Amino acid sequence: MKRIDFFKLVASIILPLSLGALAGMFTSSAAPEWYATLIRPSISPPNWLFGPVWTTLYIIMGLSLFLIWKQVRCKERNRAIFVFLFQLALNFCWSFIFFYFNKIGFALAEIILLWLSIIVMLIQFYRIKALAAYINIPYLLWVSFATILNASYYLLN
Repeated sequence: MKRIDFFKLVASIILPLSLGALAGMFTSSAAPEWYATLIRPSISPPNWLFGPVWTTLYIIMGLSLFLIWKQVRCKERNRAIFVFLFQLALNFCWSFIFFYFNKIGFALAEIILLWLSIIVMLIQFYRIKALAAYINIPYLLWVSFATILNASYYLLN
């Protein structure tokens, strides 16, 4: 592996992991008291599951970004990277909206936008490197579940 590709791989994985950790640090202190008062939907998984799932998904997202970033620079590649960064920003913001600001309804609207941006990302990635799209299917499925979970919290609370 070329040195530049190694740098791209490391940066691609560190970016989503770092943003996820940063969001977790800021929102975890605000969440426990408020979150504990909410009526939990029956489909809500145990809290300990979220950390390992998101860590795995952030690594997968990073690997997919690397697969795109290492391609020849062109308009399509740059657009795909932009869409990736856009959905990553939405992913980052959701935690603050839901846990820090306690805006369940606004978080629901935002996660629907996130879900749509993931679909666009998958399409963009597929056009460049199909594997980069395929490995993000668990991410799409988890955000689909998270959207249903967010909607359940909204309806119950």
